[in-house]
This record gives sequence, C-alpha cells and structure tokens, in this order.
Amino acid sequence: MKKILGLVFGLLSVSGCTSFAEPGKGGEAENYPQAAFSPVMPDQPLGPEHGLRFDWELAARHLDILILEKAEWCFPATVHQAKQNEARIARELEGGLQLDAANDLVIQRNLLKRLERQLDYVKRQETCQPPTDSNNGNSDIELAQKIHDLLNRDNQFAFNSAELNPKYIVNLSEASQLLNQHKDFKLLITGHADALGEEDANQNLALERAKQVKRYLSIFGLSQQRIHVDSVGSNDPYLSGTEPHVRLTNRRVTIELLQLDQPLMLEKPSHNEG
Repeated sequence: MKKILGLVFGLLSVSGCTSFAEPGKGGEAENYPQAAFSPVMPDQPLGPEHGLRFDWELAARHLDILILEKAEWCFPATVHQAKQNEARIARELEGGLQLDAANDLVIQRNLLKRLERQLDYVKRQETCQPPTDSNNGNSDIELAQKIHDLLNRDNQFAFNSAELNPKYIVNLSEASQLLNQHKDFKLLITGHADALGEEDANQNLALERAKQVKRYLSIFGLSQQRIHVDSVGSNDPYLSGTEPHVRLTNRRVTIELLQLDQPLMLEKPSHNEG
C-alpha cells in the first residue's frame, strides 16, 4: 500500500503540457438538478422541442418502471448513470440545446433497453434478489454510486494521448480500494475519442485509453478478471460539436459498474487482452 500511495503522490507532482478539465468539471462529474419544464400555453405553437420533451418523458417513465421492477437493486451503478443522463437531458431541453438533447436521448434509450434486457436475464436466472434488510440494500446502492462517480470523474485525455489525468489516477486508487473490499462488482471500461482523425485510428486510441485505465487499476490491486475493456472510438460523444472544450470532454473513458455475474451485453466482442 505504501508503494501505491507513493506512486499516486509522485504522479500528482508531474507537470507537463497536457490539457485537462478544470477541477470538478468534465467527465460525468456534473450532477444537474432535474429541470422543471416551462409550461406549454394553450395558444403556443408546438415545435420539435415539444416532441423531444415527450421523448424525455417516455424515457423517464421507462426508467421509473425499471426501478419499480428492482433494477436499482440488481444494477445500482447503471441506474445511477441513467438518472444522471435523465437530469442532463432535462437541463439541455430547458436550455434550448435541442441537438444535444436529441443525441443524449438516443444514448439514454439504448442504455435503458440494455438495462431492461439485463434485468430480464437476471430475473429468468434468479441471480439477483433484493436484500431483505432495506438498510443493507440502500448501503449497497450508495456504495455503487460512490464507486461509479470516482471512476467517471476527471477522466479526460490530452489530444492523441492515452496518458491519464493525474487527478483521475487518484480516483482510480480510491475506487480500487473500495472494489477490493467489495468483490461483487466487475468493470466494463469503454474508451472514447474525439471527432478528429480516421475511424480506425480513433478506435485504436480509444482502446488504448481503456487499457491504460485497466493497467492502473491492476497496479492498485484489482484483479484483471474483474476488468473488461471495449472501444467505441468517436461514435458515442458525450457532447456534440468540435470546439476545443467539447473535444476534450469527448476524449474520455466511461466505466460501468456491473454485478460479477452480470452479462456484458456488448455490441461486439470485448477487447479484454493486455
């Protein structure tokens, strides 16, 4: 443990020309309160934004139903991520960011569909049972949320680089200690790239970013058997646009916290080497 802490603090002292987000910004660190939409007046013409609001309502109700069906007990981190997405889309809609909201609604619908498939699977297999002690269940949910937030905060990369943000390395150290104490979870690390560059190059770079995160988690003592990596290149941006701050935010990894026996449900085979 002393060696690990020494490595972490040594990395914090490294300076360079890489560019990262301001403290507390970027990745999935932002927790937006759910917006209360402005009411639609009787004489107000309906536009595309009202269709998006309807889509948001459908997605929100879909998530509510999954939570009622105990999705939060079985997949607490995924439900936490879906709640964050829901609040983010509401903020975008209230702010008039229709294109961003439309893109994020597609991501949210895909996430909810996958969550529904996973929930159906574990119900058929009877591999997830809500705890009889509700206090223990709430504790598990809070732990999953804490680990998820650590893994998905301060996780951007410099342009054309797989070098980790030193602040993010500290997050990985803390998360790995929690994961080593609670062995019911595994991780799916997905690498992302910004919109610049060729598709093949972006796929490879995004995969290298995911592998680098896996490497550090392994250094901090997490079993490689609990870490799976994948890459989507630039195909799943967190923000739309080509401005420097948007590209920085899109150069990231996203990490899902899954139950140990939960199927990965990847669109393509997982790159789990390295």
